Amino acid sequence: MTPDTTQPTLPQGSPEDRFEVGIIVARRKLKGPWASHAWLPVAALPAAPQTAPWTQLSETEDEATFYAGAHEVSLHIAETAHYRDNLVSGRPSLWVTLHATGDETYAVASVTADPYEGESMAEGIGEIVEAVPMPPEVQAKLLAFFEAFHIERKFEKRKRDRADPEALARRAPGMQGKPE
Repeated sequence: MTPDTTQPTLPQGSPEDRFEVGIIVARRKLKGPWASHAWLPVAALPAAPQTAPWTQLSETEDEATFYAGAHEVSLHIAETAHYRDNLVSGRPSLWVTLHATGDETYAVASVTADPYEGESMAEGIGEIVEAVPMPPEVQAKLLAFFEAFHIERKFEKRKRDRADPEALARRAPGMQGKPE
């Protein structure tokens, strides 16, 4: 088996950069003429329980909830500022993507703690993307990862070079370097 080279190996004793969360989805009844129901991610559990995927958890007249299964959340050192933005937003969230697998069935395609990646996932067609509340245990893991690896980068505005007014001057044929 070849090692995963997409992300550098973290030093021994570092906070987790990968962990699993359990995803809860709901099937809600709709009143429109085009569809009878809609699927929607509604919650994340701080760890994957010992429950089979797609186990029904509850049911009311308007909604049934299911444990959709476990999915890995990967944290990346280059995105620590994004994780900070998520944590201080007032509503820390995980973005869950459900992908249609066939006739009225879905699978969890991805889960991310990066709000900007979550926003870009919502631009896809045919996938369901929803921000769900981040459990406090996951917030603690995200904060530990941020504190261990974040490096504040100072924003430096680039300065343009001054334009040379003679650079675009019209030149007579055969004259090199001197304007007319």
